Amino acid sequence: MRIALGVTYSGSAYEGWQSQLSGNTIQDKLELALGRFAAQPVRVNCAGRTDARVHGLMQVVHFDTGLQRETASWVRGTNAFLPRDIAVQWAQVVPDEFHSRGSAILRRYAYVVLESPVRPSVEAGRVGWVYRPLDADAMRQAAQHLIGEHDFTSFRAAQCQAKSPVKNISRIDISQRTGGNGRYWRFEFEANAFLHHMIRNVMGCLINIGQGNHPPEWMADVLAAQRRDAAAPTFSPDGLYFLGPVYEERYGLPTRTPAYDWLP
Repeated sequence: MRIALGVTYSGSAYEGWQSQLSGNTIQDKLELALGRFAAQPVRVNCAGRTDARVHGLMQVVHFDTGLQRETASWVRGTNAFLPRDIAVQWAQVVPDEFHSRGSAILRRYAYVVLESPVRPSVEAGRVGWVYRPLDADAMRQAAQHLIGEHDFTSFRAAQCQAKSPVKNISRIDISQRTGGNGRYWRFEFEANAFLHHMIRNVMGCLINIGQGNHPPEWMADVLAAQRRDAAAPTFSPDGLYFLGPVYEERYGLPTRTPAYDWLP
């Protein structure tokens, strides 16, 4: 049967999602834990590969197994062998045609940025950081140029393996919360799919616009250029969270985990 898992993780200590020879990735740790619990090798497919230092609030994976276990056992049993910064949140039997990546109709990310004259400490690795004030209206105007289906070559990493640079962004929301001497910004992105480093490259442009280095219309010029060197430098991975995929309701999969309520 096919099992789907919802997995959360802090990516700060890892080399991203995808398995590496070092063994220090989320996939490596999860497959090792599943294999120890199942007493046999287990390979998983994921909804979206995340970069080094990027966090996951609901990564969804699936795997096939002949073992008969209660779904709660897949959660508790696997977690017993996982590091403290990775945890399975839920497990569910899914139809054989379900695919964690192929069945996803949308993917969601959030980027949290601290605007403060002083760098983060407690939040180090969990937020991006800027020390110059950001203009919310300018960034929101700029973000509107990215909504819809476009060729996002200007925001694509050189090592991106996607077959097409054309993606459809359905939503970009920008909100803020002020506290003490700083301000927390939350940028939410929703699209059918994302290119490698696409969000971090978009963030680099939004931050530049928010700080007054370019007008909001510059975003449209960057998009139209279809050249990576037309955009701003790639923003830090600190503060980037994979919120998870969206599936058709017929699969009955959870849409959030408790980690959603912790994120600023």
